Amino acid sequence: MRNSLSETILKNIATVWFIGYAPVASGTFGTLAALIIFVVFMPSNFTLLIITAAVIIVGTVAAHAAEGYFNEKDSRRIVIDEVAGFFVSILYVPRGFVVLVLAFFLFRAFDIIKPPPVNYMERIRGGLGVMLDDVAAGLYVNIILQIATRMRFF
Repeated sequence: MRNSLSETILKNIATVWFIGYAPVASGTFGTLAALIIFVVFMPSNFTLLIITAAVIIVGTVAAHAAEGYFNEKDSRRIVIDEVAGFFVSILYVPRGFVVLVLAFFLFRAFDIIKPPPVNYMERIRGGLGVMLDDVAAGLYVNIILQIATRMRFF
């Protein structure tokens, strides 16, 4: 059966319901969704760590299924990876407006530019490859923000 309930659920998770269908900049809208989710719920660092791990695990399965559904490697409609990557970028980083805005723009830049080894991650097949390049981009951003906040740049 082509459109089973589990396939529909996984596709909805991978596209963060309707966000992945944005006509332009779906990755930016996915990242914006992650930012809004974070601001609305303001989870503790530990809770965000657990949520991030869950998003990575579930997102990997969902992205893998969605690649099959869309018959396209790392389809632009898959944006759960942006949610995971943004969450990684703000893990255990001091909270504040400037930090969140910087995290948003830095994450988008690293996700688009894909400096090494981020660009190598997307060569991995399936949902794991979809997720890992954004997680790696988020790690870069997290390191930058950790250093910048400790050096009191803002």
